[in-house]
Amino acid sequence: MTDLDSAAVRAFVTAVDEGQFSSAAVMLGITQQAVSKRIAKLESDLDVRLFDRSRSGNTLTAAGLEMLPYARSMLAAADRTIAAARSELRPLRVAIVSERQATSQSVEYFLARNPESDIEIMISKAFTTSRDTLLSGRADVALARPHGGPRSLPAGISAVPAYVEPLCMLVNKNHPLAARKSVALAEIEPHPVWVPGASVSSEWADYFRELSEFSGIRVTTGWEPDLESVPGSNGDNGNSLPSLKTMLECIAVSDSLATFSGDGFLPPWNPHIRRLPITDPTPAYPYALLWKTSNVHPTLPHLIAHFRESYNRDTAADCWIPEVDRGTFLS
Repeated sequence: MTDLDSAAVRAFVTAVDEGQFSSAAVMLGITQQAVSKRIAKLESDLDVRLFDRSRSGNTLTAAGLEMLPYARSMLAAADRTIAAARSELRPLRVAIVSERQATSQSVEYFLARNPESDIEIMISKAFTTSRDTLLSGRADVALARPHGGPRSLPAGISAVPAYVEPLCMLVNKNHPLAARKSVALAEIEPHPVWVPGASVSSEWADYFRELSEFSGIRVTTGWEPDLESVPGSNGDNGNSLPSLKTMLECIAVSDSLATFSGDGFLPPWNPHIRRLPITDPTPAYPYALLWKTSNVHPTLPHLIAHFRESYNRDTAADCWIPEVDRGTFLS
């Protein structure tokens, strides 16, 4: 009987889910060459071809299609075994977008009332979302939008609505809208809104695209201003996206730049920036608690119960969220 290498099986399943060996490498945190070697070893161990390889890509063979559901079951069983063995030995790893987000504050609220719970908060990055961190196995749960992004969530991921965060605008004190106590969504249309992170293919990039289509607001991404003119930025040291500090400095010295921010987000204080609530309707970003159904960590059921109880459904009912999210967050 052939004993299968679980790392090779995981590389095979991830390559199928991601559609490309290069994307599978990113998800697994290894090189594309390592993915190819693991799959080649699996094919050698089984004495079958799992992929037909060509310049246009890799497609599953009949043997690969036949094996796929069993490979998924094998990995699920392995994950449950590991989780059962380690659940008492390590904290529950929770992936979030930023420690400044309201979702982070909600986790802290849970911890303050459940001091016996052992939770490790993991901060995602623009190029690796909290959803990606969960799917790669580096986190146990993620607070993220469950829809959108370049890849749909695979089978075996559960979700409960966690928090719907109303958006507001951040503008310079001399921006044309700065004197307003609030601004209707339609009134923002003549003023482009800068969301640098939406240049990266992700669920939040799709959210802002859908908001732009709904409202007519032009959402600009990437490097919008001339950073050389921003005091102390140094072009953000060549980073591919501006830091939060640099982005706010750009807005603070511009009479036309604006950005969206979550109502519960805690940005660095700046005397030249004003926060404007958005109305008629208020757009809101939907966060769900996502986890692998196979996860048996003892803290997980308590965290799920916390978000079930604390979910702000009353706020969601009065906000605009994308149509694809409404079934999850408004049902």
